[in-house]
Amino acid sequence: MTSLSVNINKIATLRNARGENNPNLLKVAADCERFGANGITVHPRPDERHIRRSDVYSLRPLVATEFNIEGYPSDDFMELVLRVRPEQVTLVPDAPNALTSSAGWDAAANHDFLSSIVERLKEAGIRSSIFVDPDAEIIAAAARTGTDRVELYTKAYADNYAADREAAVAAYVEASKAAHSHGLGVNAGHDLSLENLQYFCQSLPYLNEVSIGHALICDALYLGLEETIHRYLACLR
Repeated sequence: MTSLSVNINKIATLRNARGENNPNLLKVAADCERFGANGITVHPRPDERHIRRSDVYSLRPLVATEFNIEGYPSDDFMELVLRVRPEQVTLVPDAPNALTSSAGWDAAANHDFLSSIVERLKEAGIRSSIFVDPDAEIIAAAARTGTDRVELYTKAYADNYAADREAAVAAYVEASKAAHSHGLGVNAGHDLSLENLQYFCQSLPYLNEVSIGHALICDALYLGLEETIHRYLACLR
C-alpha cells in the first residue's frame, strides 16, 4: 500500500495566526499517526510563516512513523536536517519567498549542486527525494545525482483531472516507470485530494508515498481529522 504522509504546515499557519499554541502542532502530529497516517511532513521556510525551526526539533522525538522534511537546501536548512536526522529529506527548488512549490528541479542543470547535497544526506543516513516534474529526462538526471527517490509534482494532474483523467495521469504513469527503471522510489504530492487521489494511486505502477497537506486539512474542517485520514488511506488501498 502507498504510504500517506500528512503535511501539517497548515496547522502551524492557524496556530501562528494568534501567536499562541492553539491548535497544538505536536498533538495534531501525534493524532495523525494515531489515526493511521504513515508519516508526518513539514516544510520549514526561512520566514517561519508556518513551521518554525523549533517545531522541527520538538517533533523529531515525537514522530514515531516517518518524518519527512521538505525544503530548499540552503546552508541553514542543511544544518537543521543534519541535526534532526529525519527519515527523509525532500529537496525542493523554491525561492525563500515562494508561497508554495510551483515547479520541480531541473536536475540536469543543477546536477553538481544536487549531487553534493544528496551525498551529505547519505553520509548522515537520511533518505533523499528530489522534487521533479513528470519528465523522463529530468528523472534520469535526478537518478545520476545518487538520490533515493523522486517526488512527482502533481499540480498538472490535479488541474486536468476533471476534464480528462486518463490524459492527466498519462505523463505520471510514464514518469513512475522511468523512475523505477533507474532504481528510484516514487513519491508524489501537490493538490492531491479525495477527488483525484484514488485514480492516481491505482494508475501508477510504482508509488511509494504521497504527501498531502492543504486538501487534507481543508477536508478535516468538515469531516474531522480522524475520518479524513481514514478516507485518504482508503483511496490508497
